[in-house]
Amino acid sequence: MYYSTDGPVRATTGTVPAAPPLLASSVQISAKADYAVRAMLELAAHGPDVVKANVLIDHQGLPRKFVETILVELRHADLVCSHRGAEGGYTLAKPATEITLGSVIRAVDGPLAEVRGLRPHETAYAGAAEHLPEVWVAARASLRRVLDETTLAQVLNGKLPAHVRRMAAAPDAWLPR
Repeated sequence: MYYSTDGPVRATTGTVPAAPPLLASSVQISAKADYAVRAMLELAAHGPDVVKANVLIDHQGLPRKFVETILVELRHADLVCSHRGAEGGYTLAKPATEITLGSVIRAVDGPLAEVRGLRPHETAYAGAAEHLPEVWVAARASLRRVLDETTLAQVLNGKLPAHVRRMAAAPDAWLPR
């Protein structure tokens, strides 16, 4: 995930060149993160069977090049196991009930929230923006509350955590801003 906006930011050590701070204009889930979560959901849906990459690609309409790279990253993060041979393919490395969306996203994109390449708690500002790091940390906590508390199994069976369902059911949740 990455966050973007325009405008200069001042740090306690002086002026920092214009850079995109967290959450001011948009939160975007990268295509890579979206593809990774969808591939993992497809593996979960077929589990415990070994699934060929072609099945993930065909069932989810994913680009082959992305999927191949993503599967390597998910394997390195111990989220996926690869199986060699004619009947080879991929399986989840652990049950879908133990794999959160946040862990999948971190495996392919790194930290859930960054501000100019820093983690939110590493930011510091002077003057009028002195308390802004608290907002960035709260935004990260909100992302964590959804992504780290929602498993592949919950998405697959539609039984999302109550707080996630409530957030998605809010009248303005589906409206663009």
